[in-house]
Amino acid sequence: MSSTENPLEGSRIPAHIAIIMDGNGRWAKQHGMPRLAGHRAGTENIRAIAAACDTIGVRYLTIYAFSTENWSRPSIEVQGLMQILGDFIDRETKNLHAQHVRLRHLGRLDGLSPRLRRKVQHAVDLTQQNTGLTLAVAFNYGGRADIVDAVRGLVAQGISPDQIDEHLITDHLYTRGMPDPDIVIRTSGERRISNFMIWQAAYSEYWFTPVLWPDFQPEHIHQAIRDYGRRERRFGGLPEQS
Repeated sequence: MSSTENPLEGSRIPAHIAIIMDGNGRWAKQHGMPRLAGHRAGTENIRAIAAACDTIGVRYLTIYAFSTENWSRPSIEVQGLMQILGDFIDRETKNLHAQHVRLRHLGRLDGLSPRLRRKVQHAVDLTQQNTGLTLAVAFNYGGRADIVDAVRGLVAQGISPDQIDEHLITDHLYTRGMPDPDIVIRTSGERRISNFMIWQAAYSEYWFTPVLWPDFQPEHIHQAIRDYGRRERRFGGLPEQS
């Protein structure tokens, strides 16, 4: 997936970028289209942004595609989103595998149809040994559900309360084995995290843009990374000059 030209040569590149892909519905409305057309346009945009991240040396890209709260949307939209995910897997998995991309699913598989669950699992299994960009798709994902499932896993293993610490919980989250996101990007102008990676993003940098997700381009990723490179990450400590 990588090309030979890196537009951010010499910049501080985040290892992990997480994106809240917002604004598909508004994009569709602006273009006089139904909401699902906006979701399809947003899904098509994933390919270009993943390629841009791979080119500049990002190792992990997580995209927020469907939250546990999105089930409350009209059933026709929910069904359409499930179809879009299935189409994305059918269309993109083979190419992503050829480009050494590793696919991961973050979230719960319950609620998805058996056919869609099989598609998700096949894509994950097929690409799990790849060593290129890791593209994690948060689908039927919620930050609170992530923590609840981690705790349930610890309880099921019989781990005593005095053994539980932050590292152990981290190792039982959906993202186990992945570094925490260095920067979380949200498109469409909204300034909230919407139950996304609330454990993992405790010390992440945030970058908000009014650009709607289908219009989000590689140059916007470059802009976010340049801004990220100018920030001083303290992780609760004092500035270096203090």
